[in-house]
Amino acid sequence: MNRRAFLAMSSAVAMAACTTTPINTEPRLGPDGKPLPQVYRISSGQTGRIQYRMLDSVNALRKSAGAPELVLDSKLNAAAATHARDMSVQNRPWHFGSDGSSPIDRVRRVSYAGRLVGETISETYETELQTLAAWMEVDSTRNVILDASARDLGFSWFQEPNGKIWWCMIVGAPGGGAVPSATPTAS
Repeated sequence: MNRRAFLAMSSAVAMAACTTTPINTEPRLGPDGKPLPQVYRISSGQTGRIQYRMLDSVNALRKSAGAPELVLDSKLNAAAATHARDMSVQNRPWHFGSDGSSPIDRVRRVSYAGRLVGETISETYETELQTLAAWMEVDSTRNVILDASARDLGFSWFQEPNGKIWWCMIVGAPGGGAVPSATPTAS
């Protein structure tokens, strides 16, 4: 009998540990009555999860547009990470590096064998999916993300201590070297 009581008690404790306390979902309001922004913190252990969440989201958008799926490319990820950090150093979101490099230069530096389709960038406190939604609202960035010739994706970011995130997505296509397509790079 004691064994059964012990098992029942253990099960109850284990199930109680699995439950969560409800989180207050009401946003904190500022003096103007508007919701205060929340800082989206990214830990170093989340890199793969965030990159694949972005890849899955981009591929869902591409599928609905009739475009083939993309795959993550480690070389393009490296180029995106370098540029995200450099934008933070420069404190401005733009397509040129502090050394004057262009997206084509950065893709060549990492020895990417394909061609650059385009680069999308952002400076924000928002999540990667909120940033993707904002990119999809702008024709030039949406065209880069949905370009039917693209097959490779590089995606990375740099987060400053204050929470500001510098996002960079690089889209590439097989063959032809780093020559850009007819689709311009976009912010």
